[in-house]
Amino acid sequence: MNEQFRIAHKLGLMFLHDTPLPEDVKTWATSQLHTKSPALGIKRWKFSAKGKEWPKLVQPDLLERDNMYSLYKYNRKREEMGLDGYTSEAAKRDNDRKNLMGELDQLKFAHRNVYGDDQVKLRFTAFWANHFTTGNIWDNQNHIGHAIDEAILANLNGNFSHMLYKMTTHSSMLTYLDNCWSCGENSQNAIASRRDGFQAGLNDNLGRELLELHTVSPSAKYTEADIRGAANVLAGWGIWPGRISGDDELLTIPQRHQKLLKMGGTTNSWDFFKPWHAEPGRKKVLGKVIPDGKGGLRKLTDFLAAHEHTIKHISFKLTQHFVSDNPSKSDVDFIANSWRKGNGNLDQIHSAVIERAVMSKDPKFQWPMTWLFQVVRLSDARFFQGWGQINSYDNNLMKVREIFEELGQGFWHERQPDGYSSDKNEWLSGEMFERRIRFSDAIYSAGRPKFRSEEIIDRIDANESTRKLVASVSNKKSKFIALMCSPEMMGLENA
Repeated sequence: MNEQFRIAHKLGLMFLHDTPLPEDVKTWATSQLHTKSPALGIKRWKFSAKGKEWPKLVQPDLLERDNMYSLYKYNRKREEMGLDGYTSEAAKRDNDRKNLMGELDQLKFAHRNVYGDDQVKLRFTAFWANHFTTGNIWDNQNHIGHAIDEAILANLNGNFSHMLYKMTTHSSMLTYLDNCWSCGENSQNAIASRRDGFQAGLNDNLGRELLELHTVSPSAKYTEADIRGAANVLAGWGIWPGRISGDDELLTIPQRHQKLLKMGGTTNSWDFFKPWHAEPGRKKVLGKVIPDGKGGLRKLTDFLAAHEHTIKHISFKLTQHFVSDNPSKSDVDFIANSWRKGNGNLDQIHSAVIERAVMSKDPKFQWPMTWLFQVVRLSDARFFQGWGQINSYDNNLMKVREIFEELGQGFWHERQPDGYSSDKNEWLSGEMFERRIRFSDAIYSAGRPKFRSEEIIDRIDANESTRKLVASVSNKKSKFIALMCSPEMMGLENA
């Protein structure tokens, strides 16, 4: 590949056909970190559709999302009771539409990656969304997209410590790792529960993953006491009870505001801390004394964010994801030193990643999801439905959720807390390769790419082995599949 596409392959999502190629690719990639692009997409699936900004109506805040879900549950209860007005097929369909936030978020994510101008920024967003893995449990599908947009993308130019705090306290993380039900063993709630014959106590899932995955890693040699200490700091952080249990009455958003405030939360249902669940007294994690109260968590996340083992752990992950499948010590050290010099400033960290990715000539294997976005952008195919078709009772379009699931990489899955691996060996199976073939076929057959394989080859200046591979097959579809599933496009050989 020419230098522009080589770097866009490693760090971005490939240039759209009408985008001029930059002369200085390193400067371009770095400037991408500060690009402020709206969420672009299409309303309806048609080949003449032009991208436009997603409507604000389908980008609600957390409290509005909770309100939508509560209304859905309210109606479901009445459907189950067999009440008039709730049991007809029309009523059921109408109610189902109130629980589609997760579907819309996934579609918005796909649209941004296909139509967005901020491709490098979106790639870093995907990295951090995977680092801070959350999955679908209870109604979490309605919250994950908000976390990606507001806890990660919105903080991509800030400091790692702030992103860590925002993700740790986001309702999607607190639900996914069971912290919303955790309470200190000596908390008011635990004492009252034991008195009444019920069990209530500490859940250490989030405390454990905060240390193991999100920050210091096992290399810090933390102990079970450290995990318990972190869990006790986190005790009290959760979600307001009505989100899961549901309300017997419908509340307006102002009424929900008041209910949240009375229970100790804020009006956005994000910063929700239950003092009666909190473990009293100071805690200790990795030798650091953490003060009592709500502010203790920020002290802990700031401490962990600056920890030497955190710096080394995440610098390695960044290097393996963007620079090389087999990261060199010098590349990892370069990024770690930038982290230290900038005190965790993400712009400096990401700029260091870009510098080493541009310098490195090593190939970089691409996740299935990243590969899919790159194929669609390169070919100018139409593959994802529009936001006006998300209630697809009346069309046969493959839903974005189904696409991600088939690729084996949905961010909205019930997945393991360590996320998807950047190690190519985790993805190199016959089954996974066959899926890429099927999707290349589907994109060609259904998406009707605007550009022929030969045109794409010339634009990206594909290497000789890719040219020979494409030339070895006869028909147009086979050439398209051969190109898109070539080792060069997958990141398995030098571009």
